[in-house]
Amino acid sequence: MDINVPRDRDASFNPELIPKRKTDVSAIENKVISMYVRGMSQRDISATIEDIYGFSVSHDMVSNITDQVLPEL
Repeated sequence: MDINVPRDRDASFNPELIPKRKTDVSAIENKVISMYVRGMSQRDISATIEDIYGFSVSHDMVSNITDQVLPEL
C-alpha cells in the first residue's frame, strides 16, 4: 500500500500511526484480523479503525485483509 506523507520543509511532521521510514503495517492488519475473528462485521471493523486511529479504511481493504487469512482459519 502506498502511503502519502505530506511535504514538510522543517521536518515537524511526525506520523503517529506509521512511523517515518517504516513500510510494515502488519500491526493494523493484525488488529483487523483479531476484530474479524471476534465476529465483528467488515463495516464495524472499518468504523472502529476510524474511531481509534482517525482515518477511514474501506470495506474492500478490510475484505482483502480478511481474505488473506481465511484459508488458514
